Amino acid sequence: MPIVHIESLTHPGVEVFSTLTEAQLRRELEPGKGIFIAESPKVIRVALDAGYEPVALLCEERHITGDAADIIARCPDIPVYTGSRELLAALTGYTLTRGVLCAMHRPTAPCVADVVKNARRVVVIDGVTDTTNIGAIFRSAAALGIDAVLLTRTSCDPLNRRAVRVSMGSVFLVPWTWIDDIEGQLHSEDFVTAAMALTDDSVPIDYPPLKEVPKMAIIMGTEGDGLAHEVITAADYVVRIPMAHGVDSLNVAAAAAVAFWELRAR
Repeated sequence: MPIVHIESLTHPGVEVFSTLTEAQLRRELEPGKGIFIAESPKVIRVALDAGYEPVALLCEERHITGDAADIIARCPDIPVYTGSRELLAALTGYTLTRGVLCAMHRPTAPCVADVVKNARRVVVIDGVTDTTNIGAIFRSAAALGIDAVLLTRTSCDPLNRRAVRVSMGSVFLVPWTWIDDIEGQLHSEDFVTAAMALTDDSVPIDYPPLKEVPKMAIIMGTEGDGLAHEVITAADYVVRIPMAHGVDSLNVAAAAAVAFWELRAR
C-alpha cells in the first residue's frame, strides 16, 4: 500500500485527478482503454464489486484509516495520494465528496448482442448530453428493472465523473454499451421498439398491448428537441405520457422513470 504524500499540484501521477479533461481520460492516457474517475467511498465500492480495476486513489489523510480504509485494503498495489484538504481541493477544483476519488481502468465496450442477451426490457438513450440526466436515468434503470442501457454516440459518456456521481454507482450495476443502428440491431435481437414522444398517432403509456410485449426497447430522447423524426417513424410504437394542467413534457430523467415502471416486464 504505497502512501504518497503530495505537497504540490504538479506531483507526478496526480494529473489523472486534475489537469486531464474527460476526453483525455477516455482516449489519451491509455489508448483503447482509458481512465475514468469514481467519487466517494460508496460509489468506489460499487465499482470494485462490479469488477472495475482501480489505478490510483486520492484521499484526505484522515480517510486513510477512516472512510477509505476498506478500499485501500482491497487495492493493496495501487498508489494512494494524500495531502491537505485545501491542496486536494485546489488540485481537483472542488471539495471532494467524502474526501475520496479513485481513478479506474475503462473497460472495452461490449457488443449490443452480448449486452441485451436474456434481457426483457432495455432503454435506448438517444442524444442525451446532460450528465445529470444520464446519471439519473441509470439510477432509475437499476431501481426499476431495466436489464440494459444502450446509448447512441451523440449521448453523454456514462463514465463521466458527474454522471457516475449522480447515478450513485448505478452505471456499474446495469450492463450498457453504445448502439449505432437502433432499429436494425434491436430487431435482430427480437426487440419491439417504443419511442417516447408526443405525436398525433402516439398511444398512451398504459395502452394494454404494451404490457404484453415480451422484449421491449424504450427509446428516450433529449427533453429539448426530443427524438428525431426518423427515429420516431421507424419505431414499432410511439408512446406518450398523458399530461395534466397543460404541461407539455417531463424532464427526460423523470419521463424515463415513469416509462420504466409502467412498461416493466410482467
